[in-house]
Amino acid sequence: MITAWLTLLEQQRRYSQATLRAYKNDLHVLCALHPDRALHTLAEKEIRHSIARLHAQGYHPRSLARALAAWRTFYQWLAPLKGMPANPAHDVRAPKAPRPLPKALSVEQAQTLLDRPGTPVPDTALQWRDQAMFELVYSSGLRLSELVSLDHRFIVEGGYESRSWLSLDQAQVRVRGKGEKERIVPVGSKALNALAQWLKARENWPQAGTTDARAALFLGRRGGRIAPRIVHEQLNRMALQAGLPMHVNPHALRHSFASHMLQSSNDIRAVQELLGHASIRTTQIYTGLDFQHLAQAYDQAHPRANRQGLHTDIAQNKQATGTDPDTALPPDAKHNRTPD
Repeated sequence: MITAWLTLLEQQRRYSQATLRAYKNDLHVLCALHPDRALHTLAEKEIRHSIARLHAQGYHPRSLARALAAWRTFYQWLAPLKGMPANPAHDVRAPKAPRPLPKALSVEQAQTLLDRPGTPVPDTALQWRDQAMFELVYSSGLRLSELVSLDHRFIVEGGYESRSWLSLDQAQVRVRGKGEKERIVPVGSKALNALAQWLKARENWPQAGTTDARAALFLGRRGGRIAPRIVHEQLNRMALQAGLPMHVNPHALRHSFASHMLQSSNDIRAVQELLGHASIRTTQIYTGLDFQHLAQAYDQAHPRANRQGLHTDIAQNKQATGTDPDTALPPDAKHNRTPD
């Protein structure tokens, strides 16, 4: 039956050879899980049990989702052919993959990026613009879209009214983030200094004639509101100048802000408000980063730690489940852990 189905997929539906090989392997796995049963006799409970067994054996959720897709497609063809009452894989879902930990700089890397030891202090308008942008992102945890949408002050002109703006004298920004949620975020002293220098330089920067361009806090070379792509490019250039050995994007600076705030304050509710997260569950991903930071410090400092490579896996499992790391591991995987 499997061969007939794969032939149908190849000849009539033009599936690729890679997909056909994957589907064939997934069906052979299902057969191996039920060696004494014909595939058309399996019901939904057997499919669920099969997924549970594979998960316990360490299959990644993405692999389980692909296997289910193969089984679902196979039974969609087989069920009417064999008079089965329903597709037994139709309502079965694979377990969700844990969200990957966001990539964040260490405190030292963030300081190196923004201070760039051994390089001259900014002395051109372009340099002050870039310094102000990235000091502000790290200082206040702004999203890239929030950064580029900022006005240099609150402006009402004709039909234009600012939605997000800098209040330099109050050391804060008012931003409108996802879901039109508005929040006020404080700005640190180093960011304020860089912003003040940029605002002076901005007065002589070429400006496009639109109200939006006149209002924008950060401008591109042609005088319009700066584009997100330019922010990415300039941050990468700054990271190279600082000698950082990795690609750095604006979201990594936001992640770094969140991680470092959580490490220092241990106040997840405050971090949630500063980031503009509607749900605390979104912010809880940073507890994994915080645990990883603590585990790395432990590994480096404790003379009998001997846990190299372990802390990342534990942090991933901890943030994925919200429970003790052991409960997130398959039964057979627990025996492979280094004893604490």
